[in-house]
Amino acid sequence: MRITPSSVALISGAASGLGEATARRLLADGAAVVLADLPTSRGAELADELGPRAAFAPTDVRDEAQVRAAVAKAATLGELRVAVTCAGVATPGRILGRKGLLPLDAYRSVIEINLIGTFNVLRLAAEAMAGNDEVDGDRGVVVMTASVAAYDGQVGQAAYASSKGGVVALTLTAARDLAGLGIRVVTIAPGVMETPMMAGLPEETRTSLEALVPHPSRLGRPDEYAALAAHIVDNSLLNGEVIRLDGALRMPPR
Repeated sequence: MRITPSSVALISGAASGLGEATARRLLADGAAVVLADLPTSRGAELADELGPRAAFAPTDVRDEAQVRAAVAKAATLGELRVAVTCAGVATPGRILGRKGLLPLDAYRSVIEINLIGTFNVLRLAAEAMAGNDEVDGDRGVVVMTASVAAYDGQVGQAAYASSKGGVVALTLTAARDLAGLGIRVVTIAPGVMETPMMAGLPEETRTSLEALVPHPSRLGRPDEYAALAAHIVDNSLLNGEVIRLDGALRMPPR
């Protein structure tokens, strides 16, 4: 689907990392962008930096009203054609560890942000996209973010892996649900990426993670995620698929 002058992209988790890189790429490709992120994020500052075709929408993806407001903001800039769901957390914890059981509230929080939040953006964006005229046969595209942890969940990733596994399982059924409306759904499953989640790791840990990646033996760059997201938007045959972006990485148990 071609980006047109009236196209708008809504990106959750857009104030940093993969979301910021995607916002910058889609803006460069000609779309206006709505940066949906928490009120405490640097979303407003980033929107000012990016210029008049960027707008910040304070958004907790778990909240229906806030996501609806972000979708409504997109309508003030043009037609919502693209949604990219990058908001997520990676709270670690073993099911039963030295500190006892993984608290149910901790597990529930990860599921609510990573899976339910993703679904919330997907469904409300799709509702808006359904009213668009077709461009190259599409009314819209939703790009969701999973993780290689959906397939290679490590020790301590019970909550994270199952939340991302849910996104993987959602991909095909969402694509089938929305096919009749001309809306595509594709998921990217990144490996180890240079994101704020990784920034606080010791250099030794970073080096060991890079060594796990067969080729290229380094962390992925946010602009590589953004480039794939942009290609998914452009390539109308991509639908209902999960694409690993990981340099052939397969995570070990720990």
